[in-house]
Amino acid sequence: MTVYVKGVVFEGVEFEDPNCWHLDEYVKRGGYAALKKIINDKITQDEVIAEMKTSGLRGRGGAGFPTGLKWSFMPRSFPGQKYLVCNTDEGEPGTFKDLDIQVYNPHALIEGMIIGAYAMGISVGYNYIHGEIFEAYERFEIALEQARAAGFLGDNILGSDFSFQLHAHHGYGAYICGEETALLESLEGKKGQPRFKPPFPASYGLYGKPTTINNTETFASVPYIIREGGQKFLELGKPNNGGTKLFSVSGHVNRPGNYEIPLGTPFSELLEMCGGMRDGKKLKAVIPGGSSAPVLPADIMMQCTMDYDSIAKAGSMLGSGAVIVMDETVSMVSALERLSYFYHEESCGQCTPCREGTGWLYRVVHRIAHGEGRMEDLDLLSRVGDNIAGRTICALGDAAVFPVRGMLKHFRHEFEDLINQSQSSKPL
Repeated sequence: MTVYVKGVVFEGVEFEDPNCWHLDEYVKRGGYAALKKIINDKITQDEVIAEMKTSGLRGRGGAGFPTGLKWSFMPRSFPGQKYLVCNTDEGEPGTFKDLDIQVYNPHALIEGMIIGAYAMGISVGYNYIHGEIFEAYERFEIALEQARAAGFLGDNILGSDFSFQLHAHHGYGAYICGEETALLESLEGKKGQPRFKPPFPASYGLYGKPTTINNTETFASVPYIIREGGQKFLELGKPNNGGTKLFSVSGHVNRPGNYEIPLGTPFSELLEMCGGMRDGKKLKAVIPGGSSAPVLPADIMMQCTMDYDSIAKAGSMLGSGAVIVMDETVSMVSALERLSYFYHEESCGQCTPCREGTGWLYRVVHRIAHGEGRMEDLDLLSRVGDNIAGRTICALGDAAVFPVRGMLKHFRHEFEDLINQSQSSKPL
């Protein structure tokens, strides 16, 4: 069951209404008012970007980079084609917020992309949608047609001299295509593998042209900011953590789902919104930002607020906002085995440290989990992780290492206990 606390992205959305995603319903709740404001009031590109900077909106895909600053990197005087890309390749385990934006409020994403294109002087954009949510892709295509028919999208938008063409493109379910340069390679029809950086997409992106890439939730937050003002959005959250954020809560809670709450909300309140722990069990640990974020034990997590700075100070990452809740019955060895298997399978194989190292991590953890571990395996895991992290083109290698480091930091005793039990049970 999906439960929402409505905020910026889902403002006014009635989820029980099967037509809530249609253009007419979006307009009724203030949709495209921000775009009309920009066109009718002749708001300049600089003014739009300044409002985005004031809002404090940070990238909602995981990196948390300031959106207004990223938009300012686009060379607006560039004489050739430029591109705008939305990353809806939602493949991070535990994350399912962007899917629901596509399903329940696709026009917020479309309007946000149109405003972004206006601010950066871009005439063509793409929404790269995860291939395993094809129904959402089809719905987005319908929403695009609705926007075009109403004059919000296409040539001479709302009678102005501003034109923007937006297209949908679906991937094929590869986790690596969530990395922005691998996404661009896939969008160009090539194998989805990350590029070396620099050059960065802002100067050399899609088809070698300047490109800005943002997450689905990031774009869907833009109409509210322009309509209500960046300062109002900022004040919904806290300094350096402006606005609301969607958190995908899964695991051992009574009401898993997407919750849109102000950044800075205590985790204890979020847990209460989710109905607390399932079956009255005790909270053991939380992965606060998707499967690649280091795990935090219950006592630390209960002291955290849900924002970038608090989670980072605790030793993890807010990431995509995927909150994986684990109760007292969970074996951390088994949990790490599953996570390590995922990253081993999803490595694109381009970089040797990642291609070989993720296999080593999985095999060693698997060995421990199945009663064949040795105490020296724990140091081996640390050494393998050190040989992966920071030595790959993209961050998938780091993403594979962070769960290992987090588990060994906070739950090393579980690994040691299992190894000791296995060794004591072996015949002499």
